Amino acid sequence: MKVFISADIEGVTGVTSWSETRYGGQGYEEACRQMGLEVKAACDAAIELGYEVVVKDGHEDALNLDPWQLPRGVQLIRGWRTSPEAMMGGLDATFDACLYLGYHSAEGTNSSPLAHTIEHELFNWMKINGKLASEFSMNALWAAYYGVPSVFLSGDEGICSHGEEVCPGLVTVATKACTGNSTWNLHPQDALEQIREGVKAALQQKTDLISPEEKYSLQIHFKEHQNARNASWYPGAKLIDSNIVEYTAKDVRDLMVGRMFMTGI
Repeated sequence: MKVFISADIEGVTGVTSWSETRYGGQGYEEACRQMGLEVKAACDAAIELGYEVVVKDGHEDALNLDPWQLPRGVQLIRGWRTSPEAMMGGLDATFDACLYLGYHSAEGTNSSPLAHTIEHELFNWMKINGKLASEFSMNALWAAYYGVPSVFLSGDEGICSHGEEVCPGLVTVATKACTGNSTWNLHPQDALEQIREGVKAALQQKTDLISPEEKYSLQIHFKEHQNARNASWYPGAKLIDSNIVEYTAKDVRDLMVGRMFMTGI
């Protein structure tokens, strides 16, 4: 049995400002340490249940997790594979479940001071089939494409509520609530214990796959109209407003490839 963990940092308990998410910023080292501890708590739970664990560092340059924090036997994927898999790079159909740690609210929502989707400076929002998309919802679609259920999510309250709508039966742990530029956080140790117990519960229940759609219409609202015009040259994409590009994909893989080339990320 195998579990894939995709890890981010903005949804980790305590993390509140952009400086804490970037090299050299105030609080960055502390945020990385808590990110590692939350991932370790999930790994410990999965290992206890007999799972092999693979972790994908999914933040910034994907070099945030300290391998020495993780239990022996865990495999850590660092850096980027320069592929449309992005934060899910390394996942395939051999895995039995996906877990998401430290995730955050989507761009276009007000439920986190760090709300963004892929890149805060580039996009106002992304939508798939008319619904606001998050990094979690897109990554869960990618997992479902491989036949792997998404069973657990931790992060701010906003992304947890969103995740429960995307994946009925998803087990979530809200590490914090957010108002404006503030966060109201779980104690770090309490977050670790809730993640450990949540992962155990998630891996011991049956979670259904996201139902596939006949097609996937992706809309990207760029902050700068020049970037929208540039993206509109992708084959099949069209400019529907000065800052909005739309692309209709035949399946999830086509969707993610289009997203990669239109965003340049």
